[in-house]
Amino acid sequence: MVGGGKDAFIGAIHRHAAGMDGLIELVCGALSINPDIAKDSGKSLFLAEDRIYLTFEEMITKESQLPEDKRMDFLTIVTPNFAHFAPAKMAMEHGFHVVIEKPIAFTLDEALELKRIQEATGLMLCLTHTYSGYPLVKQARQMVKEGKLGNIRKVWVEYPQGWLSKLTEREGNAQAAWRTDPKRSGKSGCMGDIGTHAAHLAEYITGLKITQICADLNVMVEGRMLDDDGNVLLKFENGSAGVLMASQVAAGEENALKIRVYGEKGGIEWAQHEPNTMLVKWLDQPTQIYRAGGNYADRLSSFAVHNSRTPGGHPEGYLEAFANIYRNFSLTLGTRIDGTTPTAEMLDFPGVEDGIRGMAFIDNVVLSSQSSTKWTPHTV
Repeated sequence: MVGGGKDAFIGAIHRHAAGMDGLIELVCGALSINPDIAKDSGKSLFLAEDRIYLTFEEMITKESQLPEDKRMDFLTIVTPNFAHFAPAKMAMEHGFHVVIEKPIAFTLDEALELKRIQEATGLMLCLTHTYSGYPLVKQARQMVKEGKLGNIRKVWVEYPQGWLSKLTEREGNAQAAWRTDPKRSGKSGCMGDIGTHAAHLAEYITGLKITQICADLNVMVEGRMLDDDGNVLLKFENGSAGVLMASQVAAGEENALKIRVYGEKGGIEWAQHEPNTMLVKWLDQPTQIYRAGGNYADRLSSFAVHNSRTPGGHPEGYLEAFANIYRNFSLTLGTRIDGTTPTAEMLDFPGVEDGIRGMAFIDNVVLSSQSSTKWTPHTV
């Protein structure tokens, strides 16, 4: 692991998720740019002293020199956005697979370079777009794919938060400080942080690519350097229309991600606040309530059941969704090690293409918001 030392929120989430199914063991880390924190963090995680590294360069170099059955199998990167590219590039160039916390890189050019390296090396790259890991999100995707909703016509996706309603970055909040700093976060704040999650969810469930964007980004809190609110009109490749809203100044909201997708025959509605429930609405019959659970194999898709650990009624949430991404990645990696063939369910995790589309979304949303024209082509 690169980053994720003591008191780092997302590093701990990655470790919990990776360890949930007993398939992955943390064996080494360069956990902080602060040497003392790096050492203390490694000790608290019971890493061998000679595998607590002070830089990712040292870790990748030394791990690559170990015998194949002793070295790490893959690297997880949980640093702020600006520090994703360098360790990912070096890891793949030294023969290691990579998992990266979203977004994939700091710029679209960096994302495209990672794709070039990945294709040249044939290694795996996984991007932790958490919300695609929920069982009922996978159920929705399969229902669309199988044509049960008919041709998709309309997508509404929203992600309101309220935690940046004040100038929190000036009040000692480390998470707010780097996320609102263009030197560490990138050219967009809210849209780069959570708007990309909403866009990915819309494309993941519908199987459709966004082709055009009309965006309005706002800075609502005086003194903030990056957008903290935004609205985007979307056009998809089949001609369907969409609306995307993301805001981090929606006072009182937590992580209220919600999506509605409508086709000719019906629609689905799913919200992260109640992730084990999905409404399925039909044109010619009453609304149905779908529930997640491993005991619903006779009515849920194999993808939904594969990503359910418990019977219905035992809630599985954010950590489990996160873990599903690690689980599918590790199962696929296991087939490479064993020389076997992965199933379609195992291969269902976000990768480099998702990362590239996320970076292009950021670029084009910012471009559209700054433009006087109505529509901006969503190109990569």
